[in-house]
Amino acid sequence: MIEEPLQLSIKILDKEYRIACEFHEQDDLKASARLLDGRMREIRQTGRVIGTDRIAVMAALNIAHDLIQVQRARSGPEGELTRRLHQLQERVNHALAGDEDDEQAHQSEPETPVQSSLDASRERV
Repeated sequence: MIEEPLQLSIKILDKEYRIACEFHEQDDLKASARLLDGRMREIRQTGRVIGTDRIAVMAALNIAHDLIQVQRARSGPEGELTRRLHQLQERVNHALAGDEDDEQAHQSEPETPVQSSLDASRERV
């Protein structure tokens, strides 16, 4: 049986919108509407931006900026840690396999500061 999307009514700046969404997405849609409504009200209260369209654009830009900041924070040190762990795992696998050719090839590659030998004082989690 195919479920049809339900029509959800949300209010943003006292204006009602009917939005189609899947049943399992309705809580996220409501939370998104509350977030947007709150941001738009904050911007309207400053009195520096006039007009619903402009307020909506400013709110969208602020939310997009917040999202980009969160994405950068996630890809920063954690992304580096994941890459370093992958390198270490490859080294361990080569050592356990006794693969001398790969180990010699690895040793002949110029090491970058990130690939230098392990120093426990520099490791962070």
